[in-house]
Amino acid sequence: MTTATLHSDDDALRQDELVAGGWAALPASYRMPATAPTLEEARAWCRRLSESHYENFHVASWFLPKALRPHFHSIYAYCRISDDLGDEVGDTAQALALLDMWGGELDACYEGRARHPVFVALAETIRACSIPKEPFADLLTAFRQDQTVTRYRTMHDVLEYCRYSANPVGRLVLYACGYADEERFRLSDATCSALQLANFWQDVSVDIGKGRIYLPQEDMQRFDVTEETIMRGVATPEFRALLDYEVDFARRLFDEGLPLIGMVGRDLAVDLDLFSRGGLEILRAIEKRDYDVLSARPAISKPTKLALALRAVSGKALPFLRLGMRTPGTAA
Repeated sequence: MTTATLHSDDDALRQDELVAGGWAALPASYRMPATAPTLEEARAWCRRLSESHYENFHVASWFLPKALRPHFHSIYAYCRISDDLGDEVGDTAQALALLDMWGGELDACYEGRARHPVFVALAETIRACSIPKEPFADLLTAFRQDQTVTRYRTMHDVLEYCRYSANPVGRLVLYACGYADEERFRLSDATCSALQLANFWQDVSVDIGKGRIYLPQEDMQRFDVTEETIMRGVATPEFRALLDYEVDFARRLFDEGLPLIGMVGRDLAVDLDLFSRGGLEILRAIEKRDYDVLSARPAISKPTKLALALRAVSGKALPFLRLGMRTPGTAA
């Protein structure tokens, strides 16, 4: 046995140890099963995960045609677990090992060798909806980046991160609904990036606790905001001015993507309308706090969420009420 072989065996053993340690930090149900489930079992697994983890996804799925729901459940389950592999383990080396392993399972899925419930269900979604591997792989790129990159110099850099972390989700939704043209992808990218930015601005105090700052350093310098200001949790006049600027940028991105709502079928239009309204409401919640997202996280109340859902549903029956049919920057 050569020295190179010994090193290779040691590396493989180390990787296996990291993966095992990572799985131990996550729900037991996430782990690789001894035998691959049937498609029916895998779809039931993905449905349970989807309906128990994310309130907004569960509400949105009510508006989808029944035939599409298994595809959305499998896509959501993939996104959910991929995100948790990166963000819920608490150890960078273990998280990266898990993400590499998960990427290998994605490759196996496209090669017809799916084992995990997510990939067994996803394989059928991929086949039925003709989805390429790229958007799934892009998400893993973003989650790996989260392990090593904690600051972004310019807004271009932040949007480049969104290109991997958020935009693939919108593209997967479009694929699942039968759309695969560049114009719809472009508009979807604008909406998804806007949603990501709205969440970033809402979660500044949460992210700093994880050692991350998504506010562009270039903009922070322009408004004379330091990292120490953010860490102290004090919304100075300079910080409020910075957030005002960033909220306006995100709102313009929402405006750019709104025409997509009028370019898809009524069922998907309801979902797009709902999520756009939700993102815009986050921006309004930040404004209502006079851009102080440091002392408390701006949140949308349950009555407001219900009102947003009702308005979105109304747009299904009365298309002129949809956001995409209104003047940019306004909402019903």
